[in-house]
Amino acid sequence: MTITIADICRYPVKGLAADHPSSVTVAAGEVIPFDRRFALAHASSRVDKAQPDWAQKNEFLMLARDEKLAQLGIEFDEETADLMITRKGRSVSRGVLTSQTGRNVLQTFLAAFMPDGPRGKPVIVESPEGKSFSDVPSNFISIINLATVKDIERVVREPVDPMRFRGNLYVEGLPAWRETSWVGQDISIGNGVVLQVLEPIGRCAATNVDPATGQRDLNIPLTLRKGFGHTNCGVYAKVKSGGTISTGDTITEPA
Repeated sequence: MTITIADICRYPVKGLAADHPSSVTVAAGEVIPFDRRFALAHASSRVDKAQPDWAQKNEFLMLARDEKLAQLGIEFDEETADLMITRKGRSVSRGVLTSQTGRNVLQTFLAAFMPDGPRGKPVIVESPEGKSFSDVPSNFISIINLATVKDIERVVREPVDPMRFRGNLYVEGLPAWRETSWVGQDISIGNGVVLQVLEPIGRCAATNVDPATGQRDLNIPLTLRKGFGHTNCGVYAKVKSGGTISTGDTITEPA
């Protein structure tokens, strides 16, 4: 069976919903453009708000702790960096992420939307050139096998939305867990993109949050450990040879 790209996702603001471009252009050693380029640093964060650098995820608002974020959707324009935040299908805030004025508008909404607490109002920070606010400091792209998610459903005995895993490339057409055999090897996508698959992705409590409702309704890490003896779902890869990746592109497995 042919292995293909079923969906492409990027998360312009760490912790907020995904954008689903039909194609992206990737460069060697880089992440998908705009993926986690911005993040919501809480007021008590040790991140330098003026000159932020990569930091551990607990310095930012994140689904593992701030599940209310999952109630928000987004619409994103890469050309203008315009971000619209939606709730229940309606626009609730809009601003250009690369503009301080735009960030101020978005921050004002998010400060009102998120519950008051000791961490204060969130500040939108931008990652340094060539970096992102991913959970890991390296420039990785995450790959999720939809068949693996189905196998997790089998153990959970409930539907599991693949978006719980906040991957970049969702793939279909290969058996469950086959992607783990790619670790240490290269895969090719479409016409010339080459990814080196590096390691499995260990899962945290963010996967417990239903991305449709913002409710904590499952314990995915515990399910993985009990059902499979580990907490992994998906693999990290880095771009070795860049190019364009589009939905429907064919993936060639390691020889």
